[in-house]
Amino acid sequence: MTTAFTELRAAAISVRKSCELTGISRATHYRRVNPQGPMHGPWRPRTPPPAALTDTERAAVLDLLTSPRYADLAIPQVWARELDEGRYHCSVATMYRVARDAGQVRERRRQATHPPRTRPELAAHGPSEV
Repeated sequence: MTTAFTELRAAAISVRKSCELTGISRATHYRRVNPQGPMHGPWRPRTPPPAALTDTERAAVLDLLTSPRYADLAIPQVWARELDEGRYHCSVATMYRVARDAGQVRERRRQATHPPRTRPELAAHGPSEV
């Protein structure tokens, strides 16, 4: 920074007024004061929330969802049945998150597949044949 700006700040003049008097942008001032502050580019990794499930708890929820007893049920039904039996593992949204991470959010039952329909082709080799 310039010495004039530093002297103005030492005289207890606000950052805004000091920037106006010296012609320095406030963004430049704050960027120089805190070089590790918000930066352009990729986001920093987030810290997990304190109430997040541990890996063992996530594995237990996934085992519950893939158990033969609940293999044909939707996730809200699994959650409701476990709650009726007095067991609360996590919320429905968290169950969906765990299942999505494991690639099991689709329909989990076997589905019938239909062969692709082929369109008939009409071919004319002469006039008035089609």
